[in-house]
Amino acid sequence: MPAFQAAADAGAAYFELDVHLSRDGEIVVHHDPHFGRTCGRPDSICESTWAQITELDAGYGFSIDAGRSFPARGRGIRVPRLAEVLAAFRQQRILIEIKQEKPSLVDPLVKLIDRSGVRKNVAIASELQQPIDQVRALAPDLPTNLPYFEIVEFMQALAARNESYRPRGNALQVPPEYEGWKLAIPEIIEYAHLVGLVFDVWTVNEEAEMRSLLDAGVDGIITDYPARALKVIGSR
Repeated sequence: MPAFQAAADAGAAYFELDVHLSRDGEIVVHHDPHFGRTCGRPDSICESTWAQITELDAGYGFSIDAGRSFPARGRGIRVPRLAEVLAAFRQQRILIEIKQEKPSLVDPLVKLIDRSGVRKNVAIASELQQPIDQVRALAPDLPTNLPYFEIVEFMQALAARNESYRPRGNALQVPPEYEGWKLAIPEIIEYAHLVGLVFDVWTVNEEAEMRSLLDAGVDGIITDYPARALKVIGSR
């Protein structure tokens, strides 16, 4: 939650966050499927109850000097539920990435979004096809990204210059480069825009790369350092 507050204070246009389902059905905001990297415990989210998760120190593994010090450790920072984030930042636009297929969390996720009254501020992402298909069936008005296999379809359409291609989602969200292939280049960005897609890149933390990507025409930069990205944008 302190990281979300810092991003909001910096003026970040969106939060990007990841969700998993606890053993007792709570939607938990956490990138990894287990807590080893962040909380120093090997417990997995899907095998933990919410009560067990609340006991973890979410600041345990945070360090800005390569592990020489841990300034957030023991300060009462906890792993949040998505409900807490939505309640605390009701006006914030949020990109929610679904990290699991089974059990599905799509139905409780859509219900939570509606209970929180933030449907107009939310977009859904996943690299997995099944959750995105379920979101589109259950809530077709929610914007979605292209999961992995739909990105492959996009690249095939690009290669063929297929003018009849219509993406099933709203946003192409990719790293600048994947397995040696440069993805955030003007040709690909222009085709994405031609077929109606927003083009976002992740995860970009260096100012020089941010400038280069903005020059190439990307629409959004997903970063660990929103204040740094906003400084770059403001200097243009």
